[in-house]
This record gives sequence, C-alpha cells and structure tokens, in this order.
Amino acid sequence: MSQNARADEEQATLRRARILGMSYIDTSGPSNKQIFHDVLQLPDLYKYRIIPLEVEKSNILFGVTTTTSQQTMNDIMAHFTDQKVGFALISDNGFKDYMRLYDPPKEVKYEDINLASQGSGNLINEVSASLEQVRADDVLAYLVKQAYVLKASDIHLENRKADVRVRFRVDGVLHSIANLSRGKFLQLISTIAISANIMSDSPDAQTGHINKLYKMATGEDVTVNLRVETVPAAFGQDVVMRLFNQQLELLNLDSLGLSAKERSVVDDIITHPTGMALIVGPTGSGKTTTLYSLINTLKSDERKIITLEDPIEYYLEGIVQIPVAGDQKVTSFAEKLRAVLRLDPDVVMVGEIRDQDTARTSLQAALTGHLLLSTFHASSAAAALTRMLDFIGINPLFASAIHLIMAQRLVRRLDDETKQAYQPDEALRNQLATVINELPPGVERPDLSNVTLYRAGKSEKNPFGYSGQLAIREQLLMTDGIQGILKLPPNQVTTVMLEKKAIEDGMVTMLQDGILKVLTGVTTLEEVYRVVY
Repeated sequence: MSQNARADEEQATLRRARILGMSYIDTSGPSNKQIFHDVLQLPDLYKYRIIPLEVEKSNILFGVTTTTSQQTMNDIMAHFTDQKVGFALISDNGFKDYMRLYDPPKEVKYEDINLASQGSGNLINEVSASLEQVRADDVLAYLVKQAYVLKASDIHLENRKADVRVRFRVDGVLHSIANLSRGKFLQLISTIAISANIMSDSPDAQTGHINKLYKMATGEDVTVNLRVETVPAAFGQDVVMRLFNQQLELLNLDSLGLSAKERSVVDDIITHPTGMALIVGPTGSGKTTTLYSLINTLKSDERKIITLEDPIEYYLEGIVQIPVAGDQKVTSFAEKLRAVLRLDPDVVMVGEIRDQDTARTSLQAALTGHLLLSTFHASSAAAALTRMLDFIGINPLFASAIHLIMAQRLVRRLDDETKQAYQPDEALRNQLATVINELPPGVERPDLSNVTLYRAGKSEKNPFGYSGQLAIREQLLMTDGIQGILKLPPNQVTTVMLEKKAIEDGMVTMLQDGILKVLTGVTTLEEVYRVVY
C-alpha cells in the first residue's frame, strides 16, 4: 500500500472514531510495536479482530477495527474483570501490521495436490501439516490456486467433532484434500468473513463474494474470485466456495458443446428481438455458464444489455450488471426488474426467477419488446413449463412469450487414454433400444446390433478414468402443439402431457441425448443415469 493510501485510511479511521466517540491510535508510524502473547491466544486475535496495544498490571488497552462488534468488546470486558479495559480504533492495515508480528510468515514448501493420490493418507497429512504453518491468507490463496489447477468447481469446508475437512468438487465428485485444526480454521473463517463481507459466527445462512488479489508468503500472486455460502452446522460454520472461471474468452456458444441442431435452435432464439429463453437445471448443472455465454455472444455496440444478478459472478465489459441483494425484504427482484425495463434495454438477463412477481414481470418484458434470459430450477424442460404456469396461471398469451426452455445436466467425460471398451449383453441392448426407439421423428436412430460401449479405466496418472465434463440437454420449443395444450383447462395440463407433445414435435430428451453420447463413447451409462434420475 502506498504512503498516501495508508494516510487516507488513517484519516478515515480517525473520522470514524470521532463519530463513534472512541479513542484513535495511528499505527502507521515506524515506532516499535510491543506484542503481548499472554493476553489472548492467536486464534482469538484473528477471530475477534482485536489487538492488545498496552498492558499494565491493572489496565489493558485493546486496538479494535471498524469490523469488531460491540458484543466482542463486551465479551472482552467480561473476561478481564480484574483490569480496567479500554478500546481504541485502529485501521485495518494497522491490524494486519500487528498480526504479522504475532503470526509472522513462515518459510513453507507448498505441496501440490495430486488427485491421483486421492485417498492417500500421506498426501492429506502433508498438505494438512503445511496449511497449519502458514498465514490464514495463504491458506485461502493456496486452496484456491490448487482448486484452479485441478479444475475444481467448489471448495467445501466441513466442521467435524475433532477437525475441519477440506474437500474439492472436481468433475462433479468430491475429493478429500486436507484436515484443518480448529485453531487454523478460526483464522481461515475470519479471513473469509472479512473478504466476503459476512460474519464469521452468524446464526443464519449467509452469502458473500470475494474478488481480490492475495500475495502469498512465497511471493506468488493469486487472484481469488469466489461466491461464498455459509451455514451454521452442528460443529461450526460450514463453508462452500464456488470458483468462477477467470477465462472470460471461454464464455461463448462455441465452448458449450452444442450439437448442430441445438446450436441452430439457440441461434434462432437469440436473434429474435423479443421473447424469453430459460436455462433449467439443479445447482451445479452449468446454467450460469450457459447464460453468460449467451450474453457474451449477444454483446455488441448496437445492443444495450442489462443484468440483474445475486451475486455478479463474472464481470463482462460492455454490459450493465446490477447486483441484487438476496434479502427480498429490502427491494424485491421484481421491483428492480421493473426499474431496469425503464432504462430502455434490448436484452435483459435475470440471474434466476424465484417468485411469482418476478416470473410475471419477466414475461411481460418478453412480450413488450425485450429479449429476456434467465435460469429456473426444475427437473426437466416440461417440468419447468408446468412450474412456470403454476406461477402465472394458465395464460396462453404469457406462455407464448416463452420461446425456449433448455434443461441440462453435466456428466463426466471419459478419459480417452484409459477408457475400456465392452460389448453390452442382450438385456442392456434392449434397455438402450427402449430409449432410442422413443426418439422423435426425423432423428437418426443408431444401429445397436454391434454397438460398443465404454467404461472408465484407470492409470497411475488418472485413477478415476474421467477428464472434464460435458452437458446433456433437452430443448422445449413453444410449438403450436404445446400452445394447443396450454389452452386446455388447468386441471388437464400435466408435465407428462407436455413432454409427450414436445417429443412428438421434435424434442430429444436429456436421457436420449445422454444415451446418444454414451453410444459415441464420450461418457458412460452410469454417468447419464446418475444425473438424470
């Protein structure tokens, strides 16, 4: 930090102290700082963000920051009943300066995590031991760096009775990485809470976002871009951190693995100036990546694109992105959407349709000259349409605004170097034939008489047999047949009826798309059935 920036921070802290009626101490000077190891334990300094500045027999002066809670100060006073306790406000960087004295960076050799050794107690023990020796900032940066290298989507911190388990989700499957002690976890959760602007000991679930650069003790810079979710569990605050891909150039339709037919449908929909397209699936199915790829493709100087997101996951140049707090009591998603529509956008992206008001407002926007893109939670494209109708009622005009519902799941891709071929028996061929024979008219049916399937193999380099993920999809279009069903009485419209008509009109279901991909040798039957059912 430059001297001018530090001086500005100290002045801001001084003004804050005056507002709060507190004493202020400037810790930016070169004077020798005393440290008092016997007053509080190191984990407590991190957890409470408090520093003993002056310690005498009957007096203790603590330095606190603007993020130190009143409850913490009350607890400290209750703990030191035999001494007169005082508090003075210090800057955040002043706190960090002191913590570097209390917890100086150590010379540590970081072990790279190799999932080929997943389950190896030695590696987990080595990584755990390394993490115990370093600063909390380094723990977070190291985990994020390793997660990016391993192409993990999430980092899980799970409190157990004796320790805290660290796991990465790679290609949709969780792998144990390390075990943290309680003390080290308290340091880590404090760092996460400060960076994500959440509480480290909240009794409620929380959502935050971290987007900053960390300099590790090794001198290496690590960019951390995470969505943080916390929830109080039986043994402490559990954390899940979702990693965001920094390679924005990969957010395009070409990288989604769409078939020629699927790409043609998507291109046709997004070239229309009005209407709604919904991306459907559970958490972790790639909905956000698909949505951002659509937006990135639509981006141009001739279009005004506005997004409403909770939170903003990728920052895209040339697009107006508006964060929406998860607390609907302050300003509802629908109210912000109505405000956005007054800004004359061509394309609007709503991060997720969660309630009836947002659904109705979105459909009205799609009917009045806007292309609206959003995500929706449902098990299939037909189920999404049924659920949307539950939100808005059977309204053929509203429903006609929905041009495309694309449901998707992610399956693991077989490693070409290790996959093993096998011939299915008659029972399995009959099972495959049942699915293939229900393909819609016009879709080529593969010959199953001499079909070869593949299962995951293993090698020292890749003991799991998979490498990366791919999507299986289904695309429900608002055809005349679907619109005809929507004119029926509400009690007659079912998900099964809508799906049957969509298949008759040309929709390939996710199961069928998955089986077709199995027959090309890119994934396994087990993977398809794992995510579809």
